Amino acid sequence: MADSELLDLGVEKPVTTRQYSHKLSSPTPFLWTMVLFLILVGFLAAILYRQAHTAFMTNPGLNGFILGVLVIGIILVFTQTMSLRSEVRWFNAFRAAGSAEKVGRAPKLLAPMSTLIGKRGEVRLSAVTQRTILDSIATRLDESRDTSRYLVGLLVFLGLLGTFWGLIGTIGAISNVIQSLDPSAGTSNDILSSLKSGLTAPLSGMGTAFSSSLLGLSGSLILGFLDLQAGRAQNRFYTQLENWLSSVTDTSADGPKEFNAEPGAMVSTERSLAAMTSLAEGIQGLVKNMRSEQQMLRDWIEAQQEESKSLRRTLDRLSTRIDGETKSSGRTRHDNGSE
Repeated sequence: MADSELLDLGVEKPVTTRQYSHKLSSPTPFLWTMVLFLILVGFLAAILYRQAHTAFMTNPGLNGFILGVLVIGIILVFTQTMSLRSEVRWFNAFRAAGSAEKVGRAPKLLAPMSTLIGKRGEVRLSAVTQRTILDSIATRLDESRDTSRYLVGLLVFLGLLGTFWGLIGTIGAISNVIQSLDPSAGTSNDILSSLKSGLTAPLSGMGTAFSSSLLGLSGSLILGFLDLQAGRAQNRFYTQLENWLSSVTDTSADGPKEFNAEPGAMVSTERSLAAMTSLAEGIQGLVKNMRSEQQMLRDWIEAQQEESKSLRRTLDRLSTRIDGETKSSGRTRHDNGSE
């Protein structure tokens, strides 16, 4: 009897050790990184408050909408990252209890694993089951970040929308100013006053263009960094879960023995290659977007330079005509006085 108890203890001891050998890490370090980054951004915004307020007031409606999208994106990214904490707590509690039913509340992200494992204490999975669980969790992680990625692109779009909106207003206002100038309608002072008041609208349009572009690109930069930290937290969560599933996967019935030596390494290599491919595609897309934005800004600057040259030539001709008429009027008055 004693010998059987010793044998039982000898069998159970390594199982208990293995249950506690794999624990998922909390995403709290990534949350602190995000919080510190937002504090730094708030500090810079406080330093540049006057300039930022002036730029914001050029078009409060569009700029306020951009800030609203940014706030929604920040809340969404924090929610995604914090949701991993409950999944980590459930998994660690499951590893300690040895049964999914003893943990309590079922998880959301790890629901496939909870359903497949069920009441079994000593977990042994087939390679097919392992791949099914990993694919399901990877799909859910990717879907959870779709909205935040869309909001990053939306901020860039809103910035460009404000840029073109301001350019349209600027070009139209300059055209109206040029058409409204009539040298024969009054004195030179009246013409200069009309020109000065007419240039207010083009300058306001340029302010709208620059402020919206500035807020949109800055917002996309902030939200992109936060989404990057959320992605890092999810990748670590997935990698640690994959390592544990590899340790409890039985591949003896799935193929020849020579392929069962290191199943975790093969799965990890495949996952790493897929992640590197996805990262390369993401970087390539980001580079293309940045190049297109730079080209659009370059075209806009060239258009502004052409408009400025045209306006400068028009003002030079107008100034020359006004000077000529002023001199002619002076000579006429002098001749009348002499007579």
